[in-house]
Amino acid sequence: MKNKYIFYSRIISQKPDTAHEIHDVLCANGAANLGYASVLVYPEPNRGSGNTLDLLNPFQPKQPDQNFVDFYDVQDKLKVASLPMPWPIDCVGGKFTASSTVVTRYYLPFHLLKYTKIVHTRDWNFVQAAIKNRIPTIYERHYFQKEKVPKAIVESPFLQVAVTQSEIIRQSLIEQGFPPEKVVWVHNGFDQSFLLRQSEQATAWRKELLKDEHQSLVVYSGALYPFKGIDVLIDAAKELPQVQFAITGGKTEQVTAYQQLAKDKQVENVKFLGWILPRQRLVSLFQAADILVHPHCSGKSANFTNPVKFFQYMASGTPIVITEIPPLMLFKDMPLAAVWCEPDNPYQLAKALKQALEIYPRQIEGYTNNIALAKPFSWENRAEKILSYVDESFRPPLIA
Repeated sequence: MKNKYIFYSRIISQKPDTAHEIHDVLCANGAANLGYASVLVYPEPNRGSGNTLDLLNPFQPKQPDQNFVDFYDVQDKLKVASLPMPWPIDCVGGKFTASSTVVTRYYLPFHLLKYTKIVHTRDWNFVQAAIKNRIPTIYERHYFQKEKVPKAIVESPFLQVAVTQSEIIRQSLIEQGFPPEKVVWVHNGFDQSFLLRQSEQATAWRKELLKDEHQSLVVYSGALYPFKGIDVLIDAAKELPQVQFAITGGKTEQVTAYQQLAKDKQVENVKFLGWILPRQRLVSLFQAADILVHPHCSGKSANFTNPVKFFQYMASGTPIVITEIPPLMLFKDMPLAAVWCEPDNPYQLAKALKQALEIYPRQIEGYTNNIALAKPFSWENRAEKILSYVDESFRPPLIA
């Protein structure tokens, strides 16, 4: 029966610094929570492993294992299907042994097609294959479109909608051939777990991270790249030596490099926590903070980012210091417990943090305005909005 809502991702590695993978997983998880037969499909990460006989019956949706659940913080309705990639797939050179070819020319038409009602993916090769197999398709694009797209693909009725995260990316798709009426931009979301209050766990975080109960805690969570404003945040921390900063995320080598940078700059009030597992512990860490900080540098990357952490921050109820970058300016007029500041300037960031600490004392139950304003931006609401652009006859059926 064709009732599966297939989310295809080219890579699901369960490794730190995997924002796009997390996005793919949580999109699928949100649709599953709504009651759709949502299946996250991806090539087996360990190329060359497994039995070649697995190729004969590769599509086996199942509950994700505990490691997957801990890494991505998903609920129990989501199913996953890891497509086997035995030798010689991706182990020897050549087009016909590439995993993309195997997925689009073998798995999709012969094993996925008979179950698939609709596809949602960021993989353009998979999009083209799905449309050629007359499967309704949702394409998601997070970066600028630099090449012209085939007219037969983008004008096909089976390409239902192309989803982006900002107007500037939307315009780039239109310039390269996507019909304007088929391109929309939609904010990212947050997982429902961020709405759950975890007071005891939050208290435990504060005992672990703070020297005394009267010290303030500022938390950053996300990728550790210079354009994310990490260098600016370290310099701001130096201006506020009485405040403890905690930074999560990043690859091991990035954490090590920034620890050394903080040491070289004699900044002693920053702790790098690395990748937090299970991911649900982020919920209590956000609630433990006095302030959640969203630094970001100006420039090209600031014009189209649509950070997941911003909506997680809102849902936690903790006051936020937010850098003024274009995608977030829509939220500046909202009655958030927040202080805004210009990008690139550690002194202004430090000033904004100090101001936020003064006017927004920590509330154990969180600031209700932030929580209420976050609710429309759940992954579930995002999935519903995207499906609203899909022809009703192409939408997957609700199964629960």
